[in-house]
This record gives sequence, C-alpha cells and structure tokens, in this order.
Amino acid sequence: MSIANQQVKSYAFLQGLYEDGYFPDHVVDKGRRILLGLCERIETERPSNLTALYVLTEVATIEFNELEAEFDAAGSEIETVAREEISEDFWFVAKAYGFDDADTEELVAAREW
Repeated sequence: MSIANQQVKSYAFLQGLYEDGYFPDHVVDKGRRILLGLCERIETERPSNLTALYVLTEVATIEFNELEAEFDAAGSEIETVAREEISEDFWFVAKAYGFDDADTEELVAAREW
C-alpha cells in the first residue's frame, strides 16, 4: 500500500538524524520505514479515537526499541537528539491524521530509549 496522505508523502521523516553523521543512514532508514509503516497502518485501520491510535503507535514504538541494538552495533544510540526527533515525528503523524489532541508522551509510552 502506498501512502495517500499528502502531508505524510511530502514529509522528511527523521531529517535531523540524517543530517547528523552520528546516526548511520542505514539504521535511520529503518526508523523511517517504521514511521511510514505506522502511517500505512493508520490509513488501513483508520483508528476512530486516541485509544485505537495509541495501540498502533505502541507497536511502532516497540519496533524502535528493537532498533536500538542496531544503533548500538553501528556505534550510535537513541539518545536525547534522536529521542526528540523520533517523538516529534510520531506527533507529526498523529496531527497529519487528525489526532491534534494526542499526547506526545502517550504516543511513545512504550519506549525504552
């Protein structure tokens, strides 16, 4: 499935991480795919409320938790800059799909980073 939401299609996910040499592009690419996969799930499942959205963001957050080991193996980590960038992109996704009242911390509540 391809993304239908025009805001999402034109958005540069994890741009700050790509611009910082500390974060390896091949691992950031996987993070970008996680976020795009979240968007696809939102478009497919069409959550009707925040609770349903948070179920989807929890899955994506757990995928980022699993990605932590790849950052470590590449001499990097999900640290303050990365945490903020990832969280902001989860917030962007929520807003892009009409969940303006989503709580940023709740979107990534399952994070281990």
